[in-house]
Amino acid sequence: MLVVGYFSAKEKDFVARMDAAATELAARGARVVGRFVQRRGVSSGGVRTMGLPYSSRTVLGSGKVREVAAAREAAAADVVVFLRPLTGFQQRALSEIFGCPAVSLSEFLTAD
Repeated sequence: MLVVGYFSAKEKDFVARMDAAATELAARGARVVGRFVQRRGVSSGGVRTMGLPYSSRTVLGSGKVREVAAAREAAAADVVVFLRPLTGFQQRALSEIFGCPAVSLSEFLTAD
């Protein structure tokens, strides 16, 4: 599986949050084969929109979507887990793009 986190530049603990998610998933038997972080507001142009996702459809920027999709295919990952909640619309769009389920961490953890 791949783990994807979307963070505002104000969130300085993003590495610890990604590590905690990977640890929790591994404790449940998942094999994390890749991690991806999308940060908003790091550049001067992004400060105004720091709390907003890059895309209402995919949450991520188009380049990051392509990067995750390529990694998913190369690793043959069977699911992409997002740290933040996804809407049904986002889940459907991302699942179609990635060719596998895209789910939120909370949804994945409660599915057991």
